[in-house]
Amino acid sequence: MSDSNIRYYSYPRTEVPPDFAEKIVAVFRKHESIIGTENLDDGLKSNEVLKEVRDDLMEVGFEVESGKGREEIIERPVLFGEDGEPELQYEVDGYHPQWRCGLEVEAGRAWKGNAIYRDLIQALVMVQVDTLVLAVPNVYKYGSNNQINNRAFDKTKSVLDTLYSTHRFEAPYDLILIGY
Repeated sequence: MSDSNIRYYSYPRTEVPPDFAEKIVAVFRKHESIIGTENLDDGLKSNEVLKEVRDDLMEVGFEVESGKGREEIIERPVLFGEDGEPELQYEVDGYHPQWRCGLEVEAGRAWKGNAIYRDLIQALVMVQVDTLVLAVPNVYKYGSNNQINNRAFDKTKSVLDTLYSTHRFEAPYDLILIGY
């Protein structure tokens, strides 16, 4: 264990984490003083977190969303149509083509807005996504004076522990959960 508040779990938990997990987590740890929700009075929005870690994620090989314009988003195909052209695509915050790894960075909506469920479902159908990295706040503070704390990481981990341990469902991708 490290002294950092940036933590992670790899799923399924019965398998050794992929070699690249530490490289991704190291990027978040490098920026902990700015993005770490444990010590911030008010957390960043997901796009602010992504902007902070973007260059270092690109350094390890990720394509990373740089804005909301057509040329700035990253899409992964879901369905192909005529002449093999993508007919349906979903946006992701980042994608690493060699690792076949999708990346989603969430903030307040991670738990309160059910964004984790959308991310889990969309990753099920995206082409060439063998691993999903899901980064969520350890703590999301809201309300007047940010006095209400939502333990988004712990709640997300609980969902993933259940999903990856049930015999009723087998996820077609591995998952790395990062709490920042």
